[in-house]
Amino acid sequence: QVQLVESGGGLVQAGGSLRLSCAASVTISSLNVMGWYRQAPGKQRELVAIITSSGSTNYGDSVKGRFTISRDNTKNTMYLQMNSLKPEDTAVYNCTLVQRGLQYWGQGTQVTVSS
Repeated sequence: QVQLVESGGGLVQAGGSLRLSCAASVTISSLNVMGWYRQAPGKQRELVAIITSSGSTNYGDSVKGRFTISRDNTKNTMYLQMNSLKPEDTAVYNCTLVQRGLQYWGQGTQVTVSS
């Protein structure tokens, strides 16, 4: 059973930074794609960032230049460094991975950015 545990969320003022972590219960080095999504109240879930096994990354337009996704295969952990946070970044952030054709999700971590 694949388990993903996010941490690092919290309350921060606009312009501040947070780093989210996603610890996986499986070896991630061979996983093609891992990523972060977010969902704000009343809005659809949106892509934040994805990272491949080769280290290629892709970001949602709203976070480009401010967020950085990374992974540490030795720790089976993925990260999301969030800088220059804005109130519109307020959401529940979920990490996800795909293994053997199945997609798994963490329980989510709340990020709240005050103006």
